[in-house]
Amino acid sequence: MKNITNLCIIILLVVFSCAEEKKTVEKFVRPVKYQEVSYLGGGKIRTFSGTAQTDKIIKLSFRNTGIITQYDIKLGQKVKKGQLLSKLDNVQSRLSYEQSLTDLNSAASQMNTAKLSLNRVRSLYEKGSSSLSDFEAAKNAYKTAQQSHESAKRGVSIQQEQIRFGYLYAPEDGVIAAVNSEVDENVNPGDPVATLNAGRDMEITLGIPESVINGVKQDMVVDVDFSSLPNKKFKAKVTEIAPAVDANTSTYPVRVTIVNPSDEIKSGMAANITFDFGDSKNDKTILVVPANAVGEDSNGRFVFLVEEAGEITKVKKQQITIGDLTNEGFEIKSGLKAGQKIATAGLQTLLDGQEVRLQ
Repeated sequence: MKNITNLCIIILLVVFSCAEEKKTVEKFVRPVKYQEVSYLGGGKIRTFSGTAQTDKIIKLSFRNTGIITQYDIKLGQKVKKGQLLSKLDNVQSRLSYEQSLTDLNSAASQMNTAKLSLNRVRSLYEKGSSSLSDFEAAKNAYKTAQQSHESAKRGVSIQQEQIRFGYLYAPEDGVIAAVNSEVDENVNPGDPVATLNAGRDMEITLGIPESVINGVKQDMVVDVDFSSLPNKKFKAKVTEIAPAVDANTSTYPVRVTIVNPSDEIKSGMAANITFDFGDSKNDKTILVVPANAVGEDSNGRFVFLVEEAGEITKVKKQQITIGDLTNEGFEIKSGLKAGQKIATAGLQTLLDGQEVRLQ
């Protein structure tokens, strides 16, 4: 009976221990829409997302076919213009070059023979022992042999150039941004083997909707910030504006160039670009926020501030004092500063300190 009791106890312990095993719960990060706090009359301020990249990106490739025998290319490597990066075995090109040398030697021999024949016929013609037609035929044969010789020399030069096409040199100073091949890999002309960031300026590409595209002007100054570089602001200038819409995104592609670049900005970084389409003559003294961004609890009015710390974004409940309701939203008397980000939707489902994802 005692053994049966002990067995029951063991079974119960096993059951409880299994029940207490931690279950893996997938973390859910709620997406939220947001807007920056702006001044009254500056409601024309809009922020769009873009991607940073250098202004000159070169796809490196060979102009010949073959197997890679040397590949001195590494990700992030700094290279100088004219530096040898890779080369091919050039088997086919070398065979063609040797054949062209054989053709050149043959053409030279034929030209020398034709020249000797011409000299002999000329001598006979001057002595009256040969006809004019024989002399003209000898001259034409020598001229044809000369042309064949010149063609053979050009063929040698072309084959030498083909061999040089099996060597890959850096066209500009820059940094290797992508590596696409390895040693012993067979490549064809034009196949990208690496990507070189050779630009000195940092650009950001983005899409602007048709509702505000006419407000974007050449050389317009905009503000730029990066989620990966918190508390850092940059200025940029509009350099390119597409005249037609992109069918894939239904937006107009726009390119801006950062005027105060930093080595911390890397190609591929996500950026927020802020345009001010408002009247610059406005008296920027009154802050406003959208009406749907303001909530109310027992302590009064509040908004959810969006705070970014590295890769983590959270919302913080911020008490505010509001003024009159305008066409652009509530006037803010205290609690907020211009440029701060606030959630504009789903306030009822947000919690103070909750991690979120901007959209």
